[in-house]
Amino acid sequence: MQKQPVSPLPSWVPEEASRYLDHTEAGQSIRQLARAAGCHPSTVLRQVRRIETRRDDPLVDCALQSLAARHYGSAAAAEAAGRQGFDAPKGAEATFEQELSRILRGLCHSGAVLALAEGMDKAVVVREAEGEAAQKTVVDRHIAEALALRDWISCACPGRLSRYHITASGRSALSAMMAAAENRAQKTADGFGEAGQPFAAQGLQDKANSKRPRRVRYGLAESPLDTLARLHDRDGNPFLTADLVAAGERLREDFELAQIGNHLELGRNQFNTEHCGASQMTNPVEAAKRRAAGALNHLGAGLSDIALRCCCHLLGLEAAERQLGWSARSGKVVLRIALQQLKAHYDGLSGSDNLIG
Repeated sequence: MQKQPVSPLPSWVPEEASRYLDHTEAGQSIRQLARAAGCHPSTVLRQVRRIETRRDDPLVDCALQSLAARHYGSAAAAEAAGRQGFDAPKGAEATFEQELSRILRGLCHSGAVLALAEGMDKAVVVREAEGEAAQKTVVDRHIAEALALRDWISCACPGRLSRYHITASGRSALSAMMAAAENRAQKTADGFGEAGQPFAAQGLQDKANSKRPRRVRYGLAESPLDTLARLHDRDGNPFLTADLVAAGERLREDFELAQIGNHLELGRNQFNTEHCGASQMTNPVEAAKRRAAGALNHLGAGLSDIALRCCCHLLGLEAAERQLGWSARSGKVVLRIALQQLKAHYDGLSGSDNLIG
């Protein structure tokens, strides 16, 4: 007998789990679910069997039980499940996604595992690095259940103490989250606020609300280099070392100085001529253009394209790959090669050309 759900499932629940609950809890047939989804009944049947097999995982089983009690059970059961805080609060979906992303970043490190003891309400992400003290991060159980239900973490041998590792789909999801964050930061840097309005149109709102923080042109969270510097390779080493990031920042400094314009030169020359009687100084804008053009010419085609977009224009890797027509996740490797060549170029400079950095 079919029954109507008490409340709709949250948006983060996978489609397969949603169909599984509709079949097992609401009593909908496989053909009904397939007709609603516009697919063959065998597809839905495979999805239902796959979720049923995954219930051997204690986190997946608890997640399905909580969702069933809250969204398909009686009003009393739904209220009791709601007090457990399994669902993301209304208006806090973004915070819920940020928490998932934070845990995935911790699990990406070499040797990191999510440990969960049987009957405990908290899990812990443990990372043991050679020569360093063990780092621990406490995780709420409902966050760990959401990660397991999405198949972003998995446990090979569940037991009294289960150890979960990040899966390939979890790494892909983390890359998509980081790319989306880069694109949002790029839209903000291009002059659009959260509501998609130009900052000039938001000026009146800024005056009315003085507590709103001022917008800055650049920041650590907006730079693709700083984002990549937080990543680690398979050996646990930083994907971008500090000297490679410094080389990219040096190119951006020259690029920004070249964009200032001739008013800097005119102001300095007028001051020296009228007040000090000195001759006109060398044009700093032209010198910066010369240094930036020399560095980009040293990189050549391809390497200079990705360096210009990510280092100078602060364009996210996903947007840069789309503009250049490259395959996904190939830009960060090419960017690291470009930064290595850029560092070698700057290391060979001396004298008046070695001014910044």
